[in-house]
Amino acid sequence: MVVATGFFDGVHVGHRLVIQQLVEAAAVRGDESMVVTFWPHPRNVLQKEARSLRLLTTLAEKKQMLHDLGVDHVEVLQFTKDFSSLTTEDYLRLLMEKYSARTILLGYDNRMGSDAKGADEVARTAEMLGLEVIRTDMVPSEKGYAVSSTKIRERIEEGDVAGASSMLGYGYQLHGVVVAGNRLGRTIGFPTANMQLYEPLKLVPGNGVYFVKVEALDRKLYGMCNIGCRPTVGAGNARTIETNIFDFDEDIYGLDLTVTFVARIREEVRFDSLEDLKMQLEKDRDECLTILNCHPELGEGTKY
Repeated sequence: MVVATGFFDGVHVGHRLVIQQLVEAAAVRGDESMVVTFWPHPRNVLQKEARSLRLLTTLAEKKQMLHDLGVDHVEVLQFTKDFSSLTTEDYLRLLMEKYSARTILLGYDNRMGSDAKGADEVARTAEMLGLEVIRTDMVPSEKGYAVSSTKIRERIEEGDVAGASSMLGYGYQLHGVVVAGNRLGRTIGFPTANMQLYEPLKLVPGNGVYFVKVEALDRKLYGMCNIGCRPTVGAGNARTIETNIFDFDEDIYGLDLTVTFVARIREEVRFDSLEDLKMQLEKDRDECLTILNCHPELGEGTKY
C-alpha cells in the first residue's frame, strides 16, 4: 500500500499535488493508494482555545474529494488524547501493521507524532523502519508563501473568497437545508433561501454580500448571498446565511441547497429604510450579473 497521511482540510492545491503523486506512485508500483486521515481535528482535541476552530471541508466532503482524485482507500482514525501520545515511530508502525504501508508520501512540512518530528526526521525514521519515502515540494501561492489550510481559512474569514478559491483549486462551498425565515425579503422583491448548515464546524465566510453559484432542485443557478446579522431589520447578533436566487421563485423549504462563492460584492451595511435596502440590493444584483457577463465561463456562456 502506498500511503499519505494528514488532516487534508480543504484538499487544497498543495494537498492535490501530494494526492497526484500518491496515485501515480501506486500505479507505477502496481499497488493501491490510501489516505489515512483523522477526525476530529487535532487542535480541537488538544487545544482548548481551538475548540472554536472551523473547517474548510466536512469529513464527508473530504472523503469524496479524495476519492474523486483517484485515491483507492480513505481511512479515518479517531483522534483522541490517547492517540496523540503516539510517537512518530509508533504511528509509522501502525500504518505498516494496520494498513500494510510499504511506501509513504511526505509533504514538505509533514509533521507527525507526539515528538513532533519535522519532515526530514520523519523520513529518516520511516526509512529506518523499511518504508520507501517519497517527498513532495511546497506549492507557493500567487504571493510566494506556502499554500496552507490556515492561510485559506484566514482568507475566507476576511471575505476574500476569490483568493481562497485560487489556493483551494475550486470554489468554496456551503451545504445545508433551507429553513423558514421571516419572509421580509419577499416583501421588497428579493425573496431569500435561509440556510442551516448540515455541519456546524464548517467555516462560514466573513459578513458581507457575495455573488454565488447555487444548486437547488438539481438545477444550477446564480444568486447573491448575504452573511451577517441583518442590521437594517434589527435581527440581533445571530448570523444568518440568506441567498436570493436569480430568476427563481419556487418553494424549497426543507430541501438541500449548495452555495459556491465566486466574489465578495460589499460589506454588510445598516440602511435607514427598507427602500434604501431594496435600492442597494438592485445595485448588488446588477454587479453580480456584470461579473457573470464578463466571465462567461462561470455560466457556460449564459447572458442575463
